[in-house]
Amino acid sequence: MLGTGLLLYMLSKEIYVINHETFAAASIGAVVIYGIKKFGPSVATFADKLNEDKVAKAQEVKDQAMATLAHGIEDEKKEQWRVEGRHFLFDAKRNNVAMLLETNYRERLHMVTNEVKKRLDYQVALQNLHRRMEQEHLVNWVEQSVVKSITPQQEKESISKCIADLKVLAKSTQAKATV
Repeated sequence: MLGTGLLLYMLSKEIYVINHETFAAASIGAVVIYGIKKFGPSVATFADKLNEDKVAKAQEVKDQAMATLAHGIEDEKKEQWRVEGRHFLFDAKRNNVAMLLETNYRERLHMVTNEVKKRLDYQVALQNLHRRMEQEHLVNWVEQSVVKSITPQQEKESISKCIADLKVLAKSTQAKATV
């Protein structure tokens, strides 16, 4: 009613004048209404399909971004966990270095001990050699002195005394063997 009354009011007061443009507008309006009625559902379906494709692509990009960000969050948490355990790693490395230093120190100490022992053993062997050489020289000197001091007469007496002792020993051994 309002539309019809408004249209009649505008026509009676000549606010709106009917001319050829009015018929063209009515024709175009009729064609537009016919097109909307005839092709509207298929165009709406096509537009909805395009819209759904765009939404699906946007959702796919969003899902990929969310997956990438979730993976990034997991990596960050893993790195934070590694950072928390880093002091354990540094303590272990520090202990390893201390043990290596201690091992090297002990190896060098052992090497020095062995070298000192070798030198001391050499000195002991050298002293033993000197002592043995002195004893041999002393024994040889005493022996030579005793041999020089024995006269040929003493030597003959000593030999005859030894032979007599051997004869007595032989007789006593024979006597024991026969009994």
